[in-house]
Amino acid sequence: MQARQLPAHRGWSWLKEGLLLWRKNPALMTFLAFGYLLTLVVVSIFPLIGQPIASLLMPVLSLGVLNGCRAIDEGRRAGPDVLFSGFRSNLQALVAIGGIYLIASLLVLASTMLADGGVLLKLMGGARMDPETAQSPGLTLALLIALTLSTPVIMAYWFAPLLAGWWKIPAPKAMFFSFFACLRNWRPFLAYAISLMLFGAVLPGMAIAVIGMVIPLGATLLSFLVPLVLVPTIFASFYINARDVFGLPGDAVHSAPLVVDDDEHG
Repeated sequence: MQARQLPAHRGWSWLKEGLLLWRKNPALMTFLAFGYLLTLVVVSIFPLIGQPIASLLMPVLSLGVLNGCRAIDEGRRAGPDVLFSGFRSNLQALVAIGGIYLIASLLVLASTMLADGGVLLKLMGGARMDPETAQSPGLTLALLIALTLSTPVIMAYWFAPLLAGWWKIPAPKAMFFSFFACLRNWRPFLAYAISLMLFGAVLPGMAIAVIGMVIPLGATLLSFLVPLVLVPTIFASFYINARDVFGLPGDAVHSAPLVVDDDEHG
């Protein structure tokens, strides 16, 4: 298993290829995406323990979505139960990844208290935002701190579930490899982020606004239909970039261990 270093233009293709994967089996792909989100929402409803359990389950369900995407990509038959297939593959490591991600996220939020005295933390907990709070310089600084510190956390998590599930790698090593794989591929990921912003938010929003000025009912209908396609397409694109960077188990080109070049990243 070796991480490829991809050219920047590959990042522009991930969302488009995600759409093509969705078109192969829209019913299953849509179920996987919204089933993942709904399961986490339902679990997180439970007081006190809901949010931590949802965080622990995230990598397990993520692997289920990736397994479903892989089945669609390879033309294999798969049913809705594939969403929960992560429970049968290196479950201990997957739960550990969720635990590490939860702790790291809490540390990031705790660090923002130095800038705003805990305002952002309260907002994340469901507190209402008044106009004075929204314009507070402390809140702006807290958001910048959260964005800066959460980026490496997300990088360490991004590929970790598939590395643990498909290659049976322990949680710390999977997150280590994921971080450096993202770092080596920052250019395509930057292009991917821009494409998500353009095609996932800006252009659909403009289209709905323009149609709404002419046919209000059409805009309402489009507001409902766009997420039904866009959300599973984005989930499918996660599989596409993972396949591009790490390949699939059994690929000869990815049989060597991932090597981190200290000179490159130091």
